[in-house]
Amino acid sequence: MPKSILGHEFILKKEDLKKKKQKTDQRGNTIPNAKNWQYSMKKIWQLMDDAHFKLFIVITCVIISSLLGLLGPYMIGKIIDNKIIPKKFDGLTQDLWMLLIIFILLSVTSYIAAIIMVTIAQDTVYKLRMQLFSHMQKLPIPFFDKRQHGELMSRMTNDIDTISQVLNSSFIQFTSSVVTIVGTIIVMLMLSPLLTLLTMIIIPLMFIAMQWITRRTGPLYKRRQKAIGAMNGYIEEIISGQVVVKVFSQEQEVISGFSEKNRNVRDNSFWSVTYSGFIPKVMNFFNNISFAIVAGIGGILALKGYGITVGTIVIFAEYARQFTRPLNDLANQFNTVLSALSGAERVFEIIDTEEEIDVDNANRNLEIKGDIKLENVVFKYNEEQTKPTINNVSFEVKTGESLALVGATGAGKTTIIQLLARFYEIQGGSIKIDDIDIKDIPKATLRNQMAYVLQDPFIFDGTIRENIKYKNQDISDEVMIQAAKDANAYDFIMRLEHGFDTEITFESTHLSQGEKQLINISRALVLNPKILLLDEATSNIDTVTEMKLQEAIEKLMHGRTSIIIAHRLNTVKKADKIVVLNQGEVIEAGKQSDLIALRGVYYDMLNSGDDLELLE
Repeated sequence: MPKSILGHEFILKKEDLKKKKQKTDQRGNTIPNAKNWQYSMKKIWQLMDDAHFKLFIVITCVIISSLLGLLGPYMIGKIIDNKIIPKKFDGLTQDLWMLLIIFILLSVTSYIAAIIMVTIAQDTVYKLRMQLFSHMQKLPIPFFDKRQHGELMSRMTNDIDTISQVLNSSFIQFTSSVVTIVGTIIVMLMLSPLLTLLTMIIIPLMFIAMQWITRRTGPLYKRRQKAIGAMNGYIEEIISGQVVVKVFSQEQEVISGFSEKNRNVRDNSFWSVTYSGFIPKVMNFFNNISFAIVAGIGGILALKGYGITVGTIVIFAEYARQFTRPLNDLANQFNTVLSALSGAERVFEIIDTEEEIDVDNANRNLEIKGDIKLENVVFKYNEEQTKPTINNVSFEVKTGESLALVGATGAGKTTIIQLLARFYEIQGGSIKIDDIDIKDIPKATLRNQMAYVLQDPFIFDGTIRENIKYKNQDISDEVMIQAAKDANAYDFIMRLEHGFDTEITFESTHLSQGEKQLINISRALVLNPKILLLDEATSNIDTVTEMKLQEAIEKLMHGRTSIIIAHRLNTVKKADKIVVLNQGEVIEAGKQSDLIALRGVYYDMLNSGDDLELLE
């Protein structure tokens, strides 16, 4: 790809300058979302519904300050014509005091408008950030599977911060510019239609130049925002995976990968800023041309005696500058406005994403007993899969029974757990709890009566107490302590200096992975769930800790429907039922004694590991 003389690739192509057709969704419906700036501005305006009176005050102050800004030069011109040139200084002091009052009022009204607008802007950005974050909590798990976390964080932070900058300054700038331009034209026409016409000659040239520039800056700023999001996502991914990077000695490879993304940001930023940088230079050029026209032709007309006075020329020179200054100010902020509109499109693209499908019916108050039944369940993560991840799986677990899922990595064990929690929707068959299809049970009702312990422990920033009471901080300390004891976490927690009030984070190094998992299990147990889902919950716990945990889990499974994914086969030896999976299909099912007698896949698993004692 060709490069500029400074080494930056020419990334803008002819097709980028062509108008693109509006996109449609999977159902063929037109997407009326963040793909056009009018829609984004409308959505932002809706967030300002309760600020209309404040906006009225801002606009009023801006109009007053703009008119005062026009009155000042007008009075200066009249003072020159009526006082200075004829040397009649009577009343000059009063005129100067009036000028001082005008400029003081101009500053005061400008300050009031700025303060109120900052308040409006921050309230609006607060609502937008809350709307985005709240909506993200309602999106399905597949949405997050398809996107880098860092890219989503970029929309939450960088894009919204850019919108905030524009709201803080550009609204006032736009209103002031409109009032100033309209007022300037009116006064100029009153003073001299001929000079006004000569001043207006440059306007078509300004718009032609602006159109040429903006057709290029729009696509470039969108590309820049997208490139920044991709780079942030890559940074977040690599920082999170530093251990893996170092274990596999991939430092140079990730540096190369970052270099490519960084170069993409650099090139997009270079061209977007370069093109937008033409705007103030072009505006200054036309500003100087306008001033030269007014001064030159105005001076000639004054000398020829065509009714043009020196004071009128002074007023026109100042008004010509004031006429182009608002355009120049807008031009200087145009890159920020473009960046904000691109960011708003990206934000509203998420907000307009369809929420997680759910039902709201009489089952919202359902008290689950715990019967689970899968019938011919079929599931694919995406339509591109040639073979289902879960294929025709059927099994049943009665209330209070335990079932263990075993199989090689990729057999579909975790997927079944996630389907039970309705993180994904099945494409075939049915999953029933207490003979009710889970599609007919509100997700909150279902999940509130389940405890799901993940393979990788997750700790939130806060105290151990807050982590265990994550679902409900009003849970009594007695219940919390009992849950910690049942999970065998109580002893190590009390050995810490501050006990349950010890501050911990996801990256805490003073807790082992096993201890973090015990906190996770305590968090699940404090809810007294009807259904217990353990996704290889003991895989990150050392053998000694696991032995302590086995007794706790066995006690906790009593009276609860429990589904366990086992990292070690020893974990499932007392399960009521065992289901052996292979490539998403059930190949063996039954009690352990039956499967051992069958001498099939499960029997081979036992003989291939360290669990031979189970055969005795």
